[in-house]
Amino acid sequence: MSDEIEGDAAVAGEATASGVGAQLRAAREARGLSLAQVAAQTRIGLISLERIEAGEFHLLPGRIYATGFAKTYAKLVGLDANDVAEMVRFELGADPEVRALRADFAPGDPTRAPSGRLVWFSLIAVALLLVGLFFAAKVLMDPAAELPSLTEQQEAQQAAAAAAQTAQVARAAEPIAATGPVVLTAEQAVWLRVTDAAGQRLMEGELAAGQSYTVPADAAGPKVMTGRPNALAITVGGRAVPKLSQELRTVVDVPVDAVSLLARPAPAGQPSAAATPAPTAAGAPTFRPTSSPRSPAAVD
Repeated sequence: MSDEIEGDAAVAGEATASGVGAQLRAAREARGLSLAQVAAQTRIGLISLERIEAGEFHLLPGRIYATGFAKTYAKLVGLDANDVAEMVRFELGADPEVRALRADFAPGDPTRAPSGRLVWFSLIAVALLLVGLFFAAKVLMDPAAELPSLTEQQEAQQAAAAAAQTAQVARAAEPIAATGPVVLTAEQAVWLRVTDAAGQRLMEGELAAGQSYTVPADAAGPKVMTGRPNALAITVGGRAVPKLSQELRTVVDVPVDAVSLLARPAPAGQPSAAATPAPTAAGAPTFRPTSSPRSPAAVD
């Protein structure tokens, strides 16, 4: 048994100068195995085994195959599979001169150099440390150049807030032109009747929640009657105006032309027409009067 171990060590020592492929071949021959036997036991093709022993890992299907085949081969011939895989990765990525230096270390040798992964990790850690020290020294030497002034930041924020407030006040102060379509939009189901100055019905029926009715632009003295004025949003030319009432009650013959609506005072607790933004009604369905309107007696 000792003779066999000494023979394996001698063969491995002779093969280290030729790379991990030669070490695998030496270990195989020391065990008296042929390539065909290795192929049968590992199910690795003969061509792939020949390339492994020749160190031609770049000719294998890929890096994963190269390391996987080499580890399987190493286990069969009694070498450390992880060490062999590490050496294969190194040989795949190293130039010929560095690869020759790496071949001086046999798999499983406790005196071998640190793994490539450990070396790269150490180099990255050192680089990060140097970068951190560089920026720390720069801040210490000239802190004003790196740290922005808190006073300047506060002044910029205050200036931006003041500009936004000024713009908002200016928009609120803009007068609403007494022109443009008058649109009645139901916030919930609302029955209403719209007539003109002569008493002719322009519309009578129920608006479902989200539905809108546009008062005809050529209507003379349009007026509205409804039992839920608090659920009826009104806009003139796309700008919101105060509702006809904030309470659930019946209102009769309230003018809904643009001039009259803009002249109405805002109810207590409700912003004026000039300061009220238009409600979002994108995609809201438009009301179509039905052929059988409800009577005013149906008002809730």
